[in-house]
Amino acid sequence: MVQVAGDRWNEQLKTIKKRNERIWYDEMLLNESPESIFDPKFWENSGNVLGSAQGRGTTWFVQTETIPAALRHYRRGGLFGKLVKDHYIFTGWDKTRSYQEFQLLLKLIQAGVNVPRPIAARAYKSHFSYQADLLSEKIENARDLVSILQQRTISDSLYHEIGKEIKKMHDTQVNHTDLNIHNILVDDTDKVWIIDFDKCCVEQGDNWKADNLSRLKRSFVKEVGKRSIKWSESDWGALFSGYGRK
Repeated sequence: MVQVAGDRWNEQLKTIKKRNERIWYDEMLLNESPESIFDPKFWENSGNVLGSAQGRGTTWFVQTETIPAALRHYRRGGLFGKLVKDHYIFTGWDKTRSYQEFQLLLKLIQAGVNVPRPIAARAYKSHFSYQADLLSEKIENARDLVSILQQRTISDSLYHEIGKEIKKMHDTQVNHTDLNIHNILVDDTDKVWIIDFDKCCVEQGDNWKADNLSRLKRSFVKEVGKRSIKWSESDWGALFSGYGRK
């Protein structure tokens, strides 16, 4: 289980406990009823839907009373996901994917890593399985590296910043198991953000870090062939330099 230290966070995090449901939320970021916010119809009826994006399912972008947010229902991918779309084996509330991602984001924020702030998470248990949802901050005026590199090259200094952000994440011992250039955003001030920490984890030691970087490099190479992004091996050198290695 991911542990989050710090009284400041613990004081503002609240939990709603029901027989078959848990909701965790940050009361400093959420003014709406925590029991309503995981239903897209709640946001539609209040006229606060900003848009949506398609992935494994639909991510809804909504305007809360405090900040813009992204609402995501957890869905399985791959072949198994076609059979069991959104149910997971229940082994405890603190093992649910929504709770784990919520806590991981808090850990990264405390370490100074640029990630979305988690607002609320939910898990709903049915017999031996559960379903889950997460409401987190929507990063304003930001695009992923794929969409940026389809249009233009980026500077060595920006690659350097990307490498530094990944190093901060690794120094926190967080293994982003799906580290690719779709999950790295750059906003209109050239601030680098890392997103989508579902199934990611805290991992001890350092051996996994090189593999994590190799995974990221493969995603650059893949998108050169798939979407003709403007990237070269020298760009990887700039990123790697920012990571702190020669």
